[in-house]
Amino acid sequence: MRSARATRIYRAVTHDRAIPAPLSMQSDGKDRPGLGIMLMVGFCAIAPLGDAIAKLLGETVPLLQLLVVRFASQAAVLWPLAWFAGYAFAMTRRVVLLTLARTVLHIFGIAAMFTALRFLPLADAVAIAFVMPFIMLLLGRLVLGEEVGIRRILACIVGFVGTLLVIQPSFANVGAPALLPLAVALIFALYMLVSRQLARDNDPIVLQAVSGLMAIAILGVFVLLTRGIDYQPIQFVAMSERDIWLIATIGVLGTCAHLLMAWSVRFAPSATLAPMQYLEIPFATLIGWLVFRDLPNGLAALGIAITVTSGLYIVWRERRTMRPLPPET
Repeated sequence: MRSARATRIYRAVTHDRAIPAPLSMQSDGKDRPGLGIMLMVGFCAIAPLGDAIAKLLGETVPLLQLLVVRFASQAAVLWPLAWFAGYAFAMTRRVVLLTLARTVLHIFGIAAMFTALRFLPLADAVAIAFVMPFIMLLLGRLVLGEEVGIRRILACIVGFVGTLLVIQPSFANVGAPALLPLAVALIFALYMLVSRQLARDNDPIVLQAVSGLMAIAILGVFVLLTRGIDYQPIQFVAMSERDIWLIATIGVLGTCAHLLMAWSVRFAPSATLAPMQYLEIPFATLIGWLVFRDLPNGLAALGIAITVTSGLYIVWRERRTMRPLPPET
């Protein structure tokens, strides 16, 4: 039998894509689903916009350079905000180690997504990455010992088939890079598991501020170790003022999207917000068409519809099977 604590964590990670608000950011205890949904819609609009800018810059700015400026922007935005707001930065050794692990996963996840966007249409990359809820469901079974019913297993299989339909035309065109969003999904599923361990007692602004500095340190070491290696993705090039501002904008948008997601769960239950996350796919489709004139072909569009339907079915099943849990002792 699984423990109540394991069930709480599992239900949270299968419904959230980002860190929920910590105790220090709780509201007055009353749900405000309208506000929570608005914040979630803001996340769904902002996240693919940052991805679109990364895709614009991908052909001219090396990957490592994109990552350095992106995380530097995150730190530059959040450290002054956290400092003037009076947040405490004291962390236990456990929190520091978990934050470090989370930062490494964040770096690899963003690197994989930015690389995928060099090859794939924006909507396709985002849609393929939405296999993550299915991975979270399976991780809940494997890591937390959650019993996953046959209907949800079948929904995972159907959702993965939908993802394969999105991958197929992209794989035919670009080959192995079409699989990168699957790596993004796996990395961010692990990122979520680590984030849940930190979210209960740590403020997301502090975590993101510290994570930004950690990322800069990690990437700085990597820059020093790879000096002199002739490989385009890890080289640095002269950037125009426009490119610098665009990369900084990616960092600001990513930071704002993360905080909107985190704050949305202050005001609405996770089960209410989970279906709203799939709005990111139509937003990505619209932005991809407006900026790049890219639209999913018929097979990819069918795959997106199947993936979204399967994901929403899993959310519905989770809501049906939820029962009040006894308080922790």
